[in-house]
Amino acid sequence: MVLKQFGQPDEVREMSNGKYEIVKLGDVAIGRATYQPGWKWSVDVGASLGQEFCLVEHRGLVLSGKATAAFLNGAIIEMKAGDIFYVPSEAHDSWVVGDEPYVSLHFSGVEKYSKA
Repeated sequence: MVLKQFGQPDEVREMSNGKYEIVKLGDVAIGRATYQPGWKWSVDVGASLGQEFCLVEHRGLVLSGKATAAFLNGAIIEMKAGDIFYVPSEAHDSWVVGDEPYVSLHFSGVEKYSKA
C-alpha cells in the first residue's frame, strides 16, 4: 500500500500566479492546480513555453474557486467548485474568474501539463 499527500508532492511546477503539484502512484499521476486571481494560462504558463494555447487534455474536479476553458470557436465554459470536467486536447486558454484562488485536481494530462 502507498499513501501520499499533496503536502509532500513528488514534483512542483511553479509559475507566476500559481503552482501545479504532482503526486505519483505507480504509473498514475494526479495533479493539483492552485491558481491565484489574475492567473491566465496564455500569460502565466504559455508565454514561458512559447505557446499561445494549451493543447493538453484535462480531466478533473474543481475543489474551489472558478476558472474558464476558452476555445478557438468562441466557446467559454466556466468551471466552479464541485464540477467534474473534461477539456479535450483542442487549443484552449484558461483563466481564474473572480477574487478567489482556483484549485482543481487533474487525472489526465498531468505529465504533459506546463512542459514544453
